[in-house]
Amino acid sequence: MNDADQLLGPTDDDKEEDASEAFVRTVNDAAGPLFCFALRLTGNTERAEDVVQETLLRAWRYAASARGAPTPRPWLFRVARNLIIDLWRSDLTRPVTVSDDDVVSAVPAKDQFERAVQCWDLAAALRRLEPHHREALTVVYLEDRTVADAARRLGVPTGTVKSRTHHALRALRVVLETQRTL
Repeated sequence: MNDADQLLGPTDDDKEEDASEAFVRTVNDAAGPLFCFALRLTGNTERAEDVVQETLLRAWRYAASARGAPTPRPWLFRVARNLIIDLWRSDLTRPVTVSDDDVVSAVPAKDQFERAVQCWDLAAALRRLEPHHREALTVVYLEDRTVADAARRLGVPTGTVKSRTHHALRALRVVLETQRTL
């Protein structure tokens, strides 16, 4: 700029360049709050990012119409709001798709059925044992305690716990074999 240009003041090109820089600065300052706004309305990070990206893309395309507003920030939020409303409307018009994959994944696997049947069989067999045998097996195997802990819990010597678990396992084997043959 020479001295004559300074005396005459800014030209239309200078004014347009300053307005363009101000608009870019406003858009950059609004990106964070715009994302928070979109995230709050969509509840989804990916959708909020898409809304902000599309809003800024439209701001870039229609910068001239946005510059006409006193400040472009409300214009940006209005564009984002309209995009979110469009998303909601498109979600409402889309039919809900149901696939067989969802049904298949909801059905337990074969080994889960087998495990459930085995648990029922074991529970039925345990009910058929003597109470002191059932109690010894429950404490040692199901509660995963040591023989010493089981002895303290049951109030009997450790040798008695060992003997009861040994005899209880033999009796349990017989009960399970008779259940399988039925």
